[in-house]
Formats: sequence, structure tokens, C-alpha cells
Amino acid sequence: MSNKNQSNAHHENATRFDKELFEKLKFQAETNERRRAHFNVHKTYQDVVQRLFIAMMPDSYVRPHRHIQPHKWEFFMVLEGQLDILFFDDESEGQLVERITLKAGGETSGVEIPPNVWHATVCHSPVVFMEVKQGPYEVTDDKGFAPWSPKEGSHLVPQFLDALKRAEEGDLVGVL
Repeated sequence: MSNKNQSNAHHENATRFDKELFEKLKFQAETNERRRAHFNVHKTYQDVVQRLFIAMMPDSYVRPHRHIQPHKWEFFMVLEGQLDILFFDDESEGQLVERITLKAGGETSGVEIPPNVWHATVCHSPVVFMEVKQGPYEVTDDKGFAPWSPKEGSHLVPQFLDALKRAEEGDLVGVL
């Protein structure tokens, strides 16, 4: 086979992630009670690297948390829309210390979060992003939730989510 033919060869085993997948995820997120949906690229939760696409609606609540295992970093890359990653200090009851806006094609489109850092995500319009993190995924000890934040499903969530969206660096957002 010539070099020209090699460069045009299709790879049947290559997995493609396209606009159709993103539209399907956004539709699923719209109809999901948690207002987000994901598509796992990894085959099992035991895989050493967990890779997934996530669609999230503006009213989806991601409770502030940190990954408590010392090797559990987390990487986000926004593919459509934008979201804010909020970082909180260790000492207070929810003081916002940094807000990073990730925007597809923007100034910053990705970030890697080291282990044991308090964080949450919020968006103001639908967003699609990719998350990559160290596996295996253990649901029992993957996240330590912020005690100053309401549990998912609490009647306090809408007010708290609104506060997160409006918070500026230095603001104390903890409610409990």
C-alpha cells in the first residue's frame, strides 16, 4: 500500500465521539432528574483511567466535594458551552477562593484538579465536557462531600446553587 493510501485508510476499531453523541447526551441530561448525563468511554469502573463525556444543564447540582484518595486527580475539558469550576478553601465553611471559567474554544478550556481540593462545577447554559480521572472508581470512597453544603435532593439546593453561580472570590457560601 502506498503512503497516500495509508493516510486515507479508515480505522474500523477507532471510536469516534461526535456531535450526534453530544446532542444525545444533552437530550438525556434535559430529561434526567439530576439534569446531567454521561457516556463512559472506559469499559469498567475498574479501569486504571476513567474517561467520560458529561452533558450538564444549568439547574444540575454538583455538590462541593474533594477526591480524598491521594492519587485521585481529575481533568476537565469543555467541548461545547462553558462551565465554572469553583475552588474552596480548607479552613472555612465554604469560602470561594477561585473561580475558573472553562469555555470551548475560549481562553481556558481545560483544567486538572489535584487530589484533596474542594471544588464544584456550575454552568449557566447547557455544557458538554470530558472528564478524565484516575481509576478504579470506588463509589464508597471516591468523594468526600463538603459538610457545609446541602445534600443532593435537599430543599436548600436551589438557593445554594444560585449562591454558587453568583459567588465571587472571597465569598462564604456554606449554609450548614
